[in-house]
Amino acid sequence: MKTKNRIWLCPLIVMGLVLILTNSCKKDEEPTDKITDKDGNVYTSVTIGTQVWMVENLKTTKYNDGTAIPNVTDNTEWGALLTGAYCWYQNDISNKNPYGALYNAFVGATGKLCPSGWHVPSVAEWNTLTTYLGGQLVAGGKLKEAGTAHWITPNTGATNESGFTALPGGARQFYNGTYSGIGVIGIYWSATETSVQNNHFNAIPMSNENTTANPGQYVRSTGSSVRCIKD
Repeated sequence: MKTKNRIWLCPLIVMGLVLILTNSCKKDEEPTDKITDKDGNVYTSVTIGTQVWMVENLKTTKYNDGTAIPNVTDNTEWGALLTGAYCWYQNDISNKNPYGALYNAFVGATGKLCPSGWHVPSVAEWNTLTTYLGGQLVAGGKLKEAGTAHWITPNTGATNESGFTALPGGARQFYNGTYSGIGVIGIYWSATETSVQNNHFNAIPMSNENTTANPGQYVRSTGSSVRCIKD
């Protein structure tokens, strides 16, 4: 009788150990999949080539040290800024999802905008992405969300085969603080200041009318979208 009990007990003990180890592994894996900013917004990610990118536009109102980023709504004040600030398109928080916030380049230049373990990409990192996707002339189509749920027709060549899901969050003008371009253009900051023109940073514009993703020079007080890349 004792021998039979032992025979039954052994498989039960083994199964119990397997369940414990499985649950432990799941708990260990959870934090690596969860990307959360200081506001508690949760993001997902996608691997493209050798890089890992966030799939959503950034929408935090705090730096990763918990310091609040000023929300500047006045047009004149925005145009005169020499420090970091953010806004929602047309000062309407309903644009937070899915378009995210618009930031000036001063915010990204702090190195504290993205969640810990992530950063605003350099122009070199953007170039690595577009090269992997076939070059700047076609990469925009592979980065843009397909269809016209957010992009205005024609959303030329948009396939989103990369999984990046670029969105047309529009922009805020540097000279007078007015808004334009939602549904038509998405401009993504890099963390790289240009050497050609003072007070300019490189950013990557994508349009509903073409498939390009070619870095351009934008005045640092322009309000543009941000995507974070993993360290």
